Amino acid sequence: MGTLTSLLDIAREALLADQVALNVTASNVANQNTAGYTNEVVSFQSTDAVTLSGSTYGSGVTASAVSQRDRVLEQRVQQQTQTQAQSGALESALQQVQNIFGLSSTSTSASSTQLGTDINSFFSSLSALTSNPSDTATRQSVLSAANTLAGDFNSTANQLAQVSSSLNQQVVGDVNQVNSLTTTIASLNAQIASISPNADAGTLEDQRQLAIAQLSQLVGLDQISTPQNGITLTTSSGAVLVSGSQSYAVSTTQVGGNTDLLAGDPPQDVTSNLTGGDLGGVLQARDTELPAYSSALDSLAYGIGTQVNQQNEQGVDSSGNPGQAIFALPASQIGAAASIQVLPTDPGAIAAALSGEGSAANDNATALANLSTANIVGSQTASGFLASFLGQIGSDTAGATTNNTAQQATLTQLTTQRDSLSGVSLDEEASNLTQYQRSYQAASQVFNIVDTLMASAINLGVETTVT
Repeated sequence: MGTLTSLLDIAREALLADQVALNVTASNVANQNTAGYTNEVVSFQSTDAVTLSGSTYGSGVTASAVSQRDRVLEQRVQQQTQTQAQSGALESALQQVQNIFGLSSTSTSASSTQLGTDINSFFSSLSALTSNPSDTATRQSVLSAANTLAGDFNSTANQLAQVSSSLNQQVVGDVNQVNSLTTTIASLNAQIASISPNADAGTLEDQRQLAIAQLSQLVGLDQISTPQNGITLTTSSGAVLVSGSQSYAVSTTQVGGNTDLLAGDPPQDVTSNLTGGDLGGVLQARDTELPAYSSALDSLAYGIGTQVNQQNEQGVDSSGNPGQAIFALPASQIGAAASIQVLPTDPGAIAAALSGEGSAANDNATALANLSTANIVGSQTASGFLASFLGQIGSDTAGATTNNTAQQATLTQLTTQRDSLSGVSLDEEASNLTQYQRSYQAASQVFNIVDTLMASAINLGVETTVT
C-alpha cells in the first residue's frame, strides 16, 4: 500500500510539474510581442529521494520557470544602443546645420548656397561700380548687396543659435526622462531583491532591463551587478544614477547660456565628460560642432567686413570726404556674423576714388572689387573660405550619417543574437506544448492506474464495492 501511495504522489507531482510547463508555454506565446519580454524555459528537478530498508525511492519531480537571458549579451546590446543613439543625435543636429546653409547630401557647392550667392553678388556690385563710379544707382546697388549680405550673415547666425537653443531644450527633456527611468529602476531593484535568489524574478527583471534599454537611448551607462540580483548604474563619467533601491536625480544648470548637467552624489558637473545616448550626441553637437561652425561664420563675416572697411577708408566718397566704414563690426570676430550691419544709407558713402584723384575716379572701387580674389579670411579668399567651410559641414554630416548607419547595423546584429536566445519561437513553443501535453496525459494515465489498483486492493478484489 505504501508503494502505491508513493506512486500516486509521484504521478501527482508529475501532473503539477507538467501544468507549470504548460503555463510557461502559454505565457511565452501570449508575450511573444511584449516589449522587453524574455523567453522562459522550464527547469525540471527531481525531489529528494527516500531510502527505506536500504532501498532508495524517488518521490517525483518539480518544475519552475527560468528566464533565458545572457547578461553579457544584454549589456553589449545596451552599450551599442548608447553608441547608436549618440551617433543618431549627432547626425540629426548636423543635418539641421546642413539645411541652414542650403546643402544636401549630393551637393556642397558654395556658389549654389544663399550665402555664397550673396558674397558673389556683393563683389559683383563693386566690380560694376568700377565701370560707372559716379552713377548713384550703381552705388545704391552696392549698398543693397551689402545689406543683403549682412542680413544673410545675421539670419544664418540666428539659425545656428536656434539649433543650439533647441539642443538645450532637448537636454532638459532627456534629463526628465532619465530621472523617471532611474526612479523606476531603483524601485524594481528593491522588488527583485525581495524575491531573489529564492525565486526567479523574471517578469521584474524584464521590466528592469526594458527600463535600462530605454535609459541607454538617453545617456551612456556603466552597469555593475550587486548582491541579490541588484544593479548599480553610473554615467560614463562615473556619476552614480542608481544604487540599490536609491536613485540619484540628474539636474540642470545654466552655464554661459547653455544647459549643463549635474549628476552623482554629491552632484557634480558632468557635461564635458558625458558620452553615449541621445544626451551624448546632443552635447557633442552643441559644445563641439556648433561652436566651430559659428566661429567659422564669424571669421568670414569679420574678414569681409574688416577688409572692405579698411579699403573704403583709403578712398573718398562722392562728396570728396574721406571714406568711412561700410560695415558695423564688433571689436573682435566673436559674434561678428550675428551683429554685422551696414552703416551708411547714402550711396555716396561708397568711396570709389582714391584720395587726391577726384571723386569721380574708380581706383578705390577697383581695389574694393579686387578683394574678391584677395586672401581676406586668413590665407583664403572669401569664396575659398566659404567653400572649405561648407565642405567641412558636408563632410561632417556625411560622416555622421555613415557612422550612424554602421552603428545601427551592429545594434541590429547584437539584438538578433540576443533575441535568438531570449526571444520567443512559436515553432519551439508548439513542440514544447505537444511534449508537455503528452507528459501530462501519461501522468494522468499512471494516476488512473494507481487509483484502480488501490480500489481493487481496498475491495479485496470485489470490483463493485468501491469505484
